Amino acid sequence: MMRQAGRYLPEYREIRAKHAFLEVCKTPQLAVEVSIQPFRRLGVDAVIVFSDILIPAEAMGLQLELGDAGPNLPNPVRSELDVDRLKIFDPEEKTGFLPEAIRRIVKSVGPEVPVLGFAGAPWTLACYMVEGKAKEGFSTVKSFLYHEPKIFRTLLHRIAQATIPYLKAQIAAGAAAVQLFDTWCGELNFPEYVEFALPAVQEIIGGLGGSVPVIYYTKASQHLLSAVARSGANVLSVDWRVDLAEIRKTLGSKIALQGNVDPAVLLAPPERIRDVTLATINSLAGHGHILNLGHGILQNTPVENAHLFIETGQRPLIQHARPAAQVR
Repeated sequence: MMRQAGRYLPEYREIRAKHAFLEVCKTPQLAVEVSIQPFRRLGVDAVIVFSDILIPAEAMGLQLELGDAGPNLPNPVRSELDVDRLKIFDPEEKTGFLPEAIRRIVKSVGPEVPVLGFAGAPWTLACYMVEGKAKEGFSTVKSFLYHEPKIFRTLLHRIAQATIPYLKAQIAAGAAAVQLFDTWCGELNFPEYVEFALPAVQEIIGGLGGSVPVIYYTKASQHLLSAVARSGANVLSVDWRVDLAEIRKTLGSKIALQGNVDPAVLLAPPERIRDVTLATINSLAGHGHILNLGHGILQNTPVENAHLFIETGQRPLIQHARPAAQVR
């Protein structure tokens, strides 16, 4: 489901009515509850720990505000001095609430249910850290990259070096796999991605040493996928804009694929949800594929539609699916 906990669940909204977003992230008891809610309600196959990709930015020394209007970092990174100030933090000391939440989730759901940890990929985290918030075009971060490429590489390296122990702490706490979210990599052209973003992702994945599978999510990245496949990730997670069968032909069978139902499809009538879900499964014939949405579930998704998506994916009904051409 990519983003399992969210405002589409009434039980989540009840908690958020009483507690701020960051408070939920930093309070293990609350983080455990909202992490398990989709598992309890929908019967998903794995549990994603509730957190936010900007938690490490705060631990590195930046002020962080997280609310329903989106993230805000009032003192963004704009100079070499700002980069030098960023700390490589002890994850148990600065973000111990996250591995503690994972430990509690693992204990609650048992050894048969995988628990997933995650972090933001360096380029995407840098976009927020330099801009201060999500901003169309990311003009400030690109200006930084163009005018000070050496310093910008240092920033990406610093983020990677902080992310490695952050993910290792999640793995030590019991995460069966971890996911890197590169939501904004599609803002880069191919040479920029290869020169800047990809080496930092490779640094993280190499630093984890293959201890658990790594899923690498890239959004709006069709022009980058041949390079993305060189990241070292075990699973490439893609958005709904690309054809899974075409990616499989292009990249071969050495990397698993995750995705890629359009989250908006879960607003459709039940038959459409079933058809698209089964067509997505059939496009890869089930080989090396994790059924998932192509981005986070929309907050106005009816709970019954989310359940139908999960239920359809878990049923052995592949032979009854309509041909993909009828539902694309």
